[in-house]
Formats: sequence, structure tokens, C-alpha cells
Amino acid sequence: MTIDKSWTTIRRRGSSNEFWNGLQHFLQMAKPFVNDKGFIKCPCRRCLNNASHQLEDLESHIFRNDFMFGYNQWIHHGEPATGNAGTTVAGPSGVIHERDEMFDVLDDIISEDADEDAVGGPSSNDQYDDLFAALRSELYPGVSSFSSLNFLVKLMHLKVLNKWTNKSFDELLKLLKLAFPKIDLVESHYEAKKLMTKMGLGYSSIHVCKNDCALFWKENSLKDTCPVCSESRWKLQSGKRSGKNVPHKVLRYFPVGPRLKRLFATSKTAKLMRWHSTGKSKDNDVMRHPVDGKSWQEFDKRHPQFAGDIRNIRLGLAADGFNPFGNMSLSYSMWPVVLTTYNLPPWICMKAEYLMLSLLIPGPQSPGKDMDVFLRPLIDELKELWVHGLDTRDAASENSVFRMRAALLWTVNDFPARSSLYGWSGQGYRACPTCNEDTPSMRVIGKTAYFGHRRFLPTNHHWWSNLQFDGRTERKRPPRRFSTTDILEQLRRVKTGIPGKHPSYGGVKRKIGDDELNWRKKAFSTSYHTGLLSS
Repeated sequence: MTIDKSWTTIRRRGSSNEFWNGLQHFLQMAKPFVNDKGFIKCPCRRCLNNASHQLEDLESHIFRNDFMFGYNQWIHHGEPATGNAGTTVAGPSGVIHERDEMFDVLDDIISEDADEDAVGGPSSNDQYDDLFAALRSELYPGVSSFSSLNFLVKLMHLKVLNKWTNKSFDELLKLLKLAFPKIDLVESHYEAKKLMTKMGLGYSSIHVCKNDCALFWKENSLKDTCPVCSESRWKLQSGKRSGKNVPHKVLRYFPVGPRLKRLFATSKTAKLMRWHSTGKSKDNDVMRHPVDGKSWQEFDKRHPQFAGDIRNIRLGLAADGFNPFGNMSLSYSMWPVVLTTYNLPPWICMKAEYLMLSLLIPGPQSPGKDMDVFLRPLIDELKELWVHGLDTRDAASENSVFRMRAALLWTVNDFPARSSLYGWSGQGYRACPTCNEDTPSMRVIGKTAYFGHRRFLPTNHHWWSNLQFDGRTERKRPPRRFSTTDILEQLRRVKTGIPGKHPSYGGVKRKIGDDELNWRKKAFSTSYHTGLLSS
């Protein structure tokens, strides 16, 4: 009997029925040769038949690490030692299991970590074993169209689309188990969420001081009191900590790097990530995408190494507050921080499925001047993506690995949110961040009015001499364009305030000096933003 071994050389495993069927046939052949403890040698490229695992673990090891080179005669897995060691073309007799669509999803997820795992041991990716167990498991005896994992993912998707509560989801699971006693399904939403986290759909919960002074993160992660205002990290009852530690505030952080890597995991989206170079307008007078603008072009000139690889990512950031309680008479402001990928074409980059939620800033008050406190995890990761980048598999280039880097080029906000992010106040006589200290303004019936807009018209325009605006002809030229040096010099004069809203610390209203103009804080910055200030 000949044995088909050609499947062991297939690279794109998730999209290959041949690989899936060949692997299942191999496991069936090896099943009688496990030892008395249920272990057998693992022929993946990491274990090299030097380590033994249970048979169900071999599937995930071979899937994520490939089949080892040179093992042409499967003497440890049922093939006679005297048999032909060459690869034959005959296939396995029939399909062992119907290949589940979640197999492709796991292939994309695991391929992202393949290079990072290369420095670890054979069990460094054992978190995927639970996913493979759920993938192998039939939802119900005799049902081959749904694996347990596939059904759970679709059920969680329905929960999100229809805004089911966690409690209603738990009750649905109980009903399904009551109606179908043999169904293989998790017991609760908590267990389902833990499984989804292993698929890269999780987030980090970071505790925040009740006065927004600091995050209990990194150097403050083990502290029980705020390093600025000394307030307790935990909610207290009658001056004492309750039985279970409950933080005052929780910031939800969704890491960006893994999701950016996933954009290159399929050939379709990997090709779209090159659109800004291959599909942009050839007409210099037409702007239909940020790549046609001066800022993008100026950035490429300043950073030729970054621009040299068209797969490097340009990002935009948007943030604004909303009341999650809808029409209820409750004052509450929660701030999502969303990233968009400008490598994609204009008809895709603003679609909901391509927008990435990175932070969910808790209320009840808006972050205001303390926005930088909440942005710290995101900014730290963006700096890492700019300086070091991430090894990423590119499905559009035969799964070649490249060093993906990312840069944040723009923020998209209304004026109040811009003040929180940028640091230049949108109120007062110098509210305009473009005109800066030259903002033309005056007081009119208790309100600040801004005028002088005719200065931006061509000098020969007839409105320059029109008296119907304010009874005067316009004589001033457009406001000067402030250089990078000018802006940095202004920021150098801005005094660093105490973060937070504690009435004895950051909440004390600080007198703004005349030399600070309309700056209220030094905004977050990265090493490449200096070059953007003048672009």
C-alpha cells in the first residue's frame, strides 16, 4: 500500500483540503502506535521526533510548525521500516473529517506567531490546543457541518449584532444544553470569552486612578494607591476595602499590532494594503485619498527608509465622547479611540470593519487635559511599531516575512476633542490653531468673534475693498505660517502641569502665562512627529 506524503510540503495549509485530509490520515495511521501513557513522537519541525506528545496535540504542532524535513519513512508512526521511503502520489481513502471553515481562521492566527514562537520551546503555543480541541469536536453527534468552535464563533457574532446581554447569552446556552443534552458547548459567556481571547479577540484591562491622575500599569501595576494623589485604587465601603477588590475605573486597551499583522494574513487584504502606491491617482491636481496630499509626500521625503517599503502602514486616529446610556437622563461621557488604516483605498478605509477600536476610555467625566494619561498604552505601542516594527507574514508575497512598521500621521476630531489631544485650547481670543498667536478676534456682546477671513482670498478679489463686512477695507495679509522651530519654541515655554482632577493636585486651576499663548499642555509626541509639524 502506497502512502501519500505530498501534503507534508504544502505551505498554505489552511486553504488546502489536501493538507487537512493528509494530516487526518497520518493521525489515524499513528493512533495504534501510541505508548501506554498515550504519548507518541512528534514529527513537527520543532520537536523533530525528539519530544513526545499526546496524539491530539500532534495535530496542532504539525499544523503550526510544519512537518519536519527528511522524515520520509514514518517508522515511528506505523510505516514498516523496510517500506519505500519515497513520496508517492496515491491519496488517503476518502476524507477523514469534513474540513471546517475555522481551520482557515486558525491558520491565519497561528501564522502570525510562527516567527515569534521560533525562539520558544515546543509547548510555547499550547494556548492553541484548546482551539484545536473545539475544532475537532462535533457540535452534536452526527453533525459534521458545524464544529463546536464554528458554532460558538457564530453565536458570539449574533450576540454582538443584536446587543444581547451577557445574562441573556448565559440563559441561551442553558436552554440549548437542556434541549440538546449531547451538545458540545461552553457553559457560560465567561468561558466563551476566554476561548475567543485565544483567537486574538481579547483586550487588556488597565486600572485607572479615580481622579484620572495615572494608570496602574507597568511601574504602577502593583501599587494600591495613586502615585500622584494617594487615593485608593479600589472602591471602599465604610472606609474599608470590600471582600473583592473592585477598581474605581477600568481602561480597556485593544492591542494594535496583532490586528495590523492580520491585514497581511490573507492575499486579498494584503494586496489592498498596497493600494496607496499601486492604485493612487496619477493626476497631480486631483486629491481623492490622503496619499495625494502634501503631508503624506513630505513625510515620505523626510523618512525615505520607511517609505521604501510600501507595506509600512500609515494610520489616522479619531476620538470623541458619547453617552453609552442613550436617552437616559444621566450625564456620562465615554471616549472610544479609533484607528483607521490609510494604506487601504478610500472606499474601504472608512468602513466599519476596517476601523480598529484601540482604547475605550471610561467616564463619567471626559478626559480633558488628562487625555495623555489614557493614551499612554497606545502611544507606547505606536512608538514600538515605529522604531522596531513587527515581523509579519505577507500572504500576497508567498508568505514571505517582512518587518512591518507603522506611523500615526493624523488625528481626526472636532474642536473640543482636538483641544484634549493637541493641547491648543479651542477657546479664547487665540482659538485658531492655524493662525496661532495671530488669530484675528474681538469681543462682541459678551462673545468672542473671529474675523479677517478676506485675507485668505486672492489679493485682487473685489471683497478686499467691500465695506459691508465690518465697515472697513481689508489691508492685512494672510497670517504667517509657523515653522517647526516656532512651534517647538512655543511648546518649550509651556509649563508641565500635574495630571488628574483631584481638587488639591491636578484639579487646581493653573494660571496660564502670556508666553504660553493658548497652549494648555504639551501634547503626546513620537520621534517622527517633529517633522510633521511643518508639513
